[in-house]
Amino acid sequence: MRYKYNARTQQGELQAGFVDASGKDAALDILRGHNLFILSLDETGGPTWYERAFGFLNRVKIKDLMVFTREFSILLDSKVSLGDSLRILETQTHKALLKEAVHEVYEGVSAGLSLSQAMERHSDIFSEFFINMIRPAEITGRLDQAMGFLADYLEKEALWVSRIRNALIYPAAILVLFGFVSLFMMVYVFPQLEPVFADSNVALPLITKIFLGAGGFIGRWWLAIILLSVLFIVLIADYLRSNEGKIVADELKLRLPIFGKLYKKIYVARFAEATSILIKGGVPLVQGVEIVGHSIQNSIYASVLHEVSEGVRRGDTLSALLTANPDYFPSSIGEMVAVGEGSGRMDEVLSKIAVLYTREVNDILSNLIELIQPALIVVIGGFVGLLFASILVPIYNLTSAF
Repeated sequence: MRYKYNARTQQGELQAGFVDASGKDAALDILRGHNLFILSLDETGGPTWYERAFGFLNRVKIKDLMVFTREFSILLDSKVSLGDSLRILETQTHKALLKEAVHEVYEGVSAGLSLSQAMERHSDIFSEFFINMIRPAEITGRLDQAMGFLADYLEKEALWVSRIRNALIYPAAILVLFGFVSLFMMVYVFPQLEPVFADSNVALPLITKIFLGAGGFIGRWWLAIILLSVLFIVLIADYLRSNEGKIVADELKLRLPIFGKLYKKIYVARFAEATSILIKGGVPLVQGVEIVGHSIQNSIYASVLHEVSEGVRRGDTLSALLTANPDYFPSSIGEMVAVGEGSGRMDEVLSKIAVLYTREVNDILSNLIELIQPALIVVIGGFVGLLFASILVPIYNLTSAF
């Protein structure tokens, strides 16, 4: 659910905004975690089914946020003031949603809010991880460094998203093209051959009967099939954007053959990189692990990291807690983190873990990209063989009868 809140900071400044949480108590916990004194908290209702299903059409892409963060880092590193940097970024940003958010952040900063407070009003664009990286940097005066860390992190995330998308575009295009060709054959070609086969009394193979039946069914009910397909896609999209649907989808990702292993390595790399960045930024380990859990983009890992955070708060070591979850964190991660705990260089160890797993993710992606094309050729070749065999075998039987 979404809640609208009014609160005061520890400095006495008024702050208003929205927070998404599973319930009112959870919303209060989130706001108190940001050291806010709550004045009012009202439920505004969750997003509609339409917003959940099609919200992805109107959002800021990670690439746009990465470019914004990198430019922000460069401006701050060049000693341009915060207000002037935001004003320049507003003129250079072309994504309408992000441009509006930057304008409102600039107005908030001009009105006396800190950058983190102004960005907190746009939690749909600037994540909790993003905000909590900026907040301590404002106090220490290292905002330019924090923006640099965030830009590097987002750049790596954008690269992974781009590589995965590019690896899937080619096979998806080929499969769609093959689907249209198969549909054309079943709907237009097979019905014209059916009377010839019927008049000749030739025994038809099972595959031919299946294609003839499917072509006839699609030809008669094509409008109903399209409407039901659209309705099914909308319902599935709506379900996958609900809390239950996200959990099911995230669990499925981790159980997929080959891709499950890839996703686990991606999440471990994200955990190590983000936690290292937060520790360098001065965020306590307990709070950092909890923040990373919310930012890792997998509800299963979010739940595990919440338990890890609670364990660290109780006094357990991070290494022992990670080792206790071997399905999500390999034992080697716990061993390396234990070294960091012993040496007091946790951020450096986590950074090295992130580099190691980033390299492994890139290797797996490279191998997948190389294997997808030959595998696709074999699969499509098999379907093409079945399609043409369903036509050629009856024709061969027909000519043999004369």
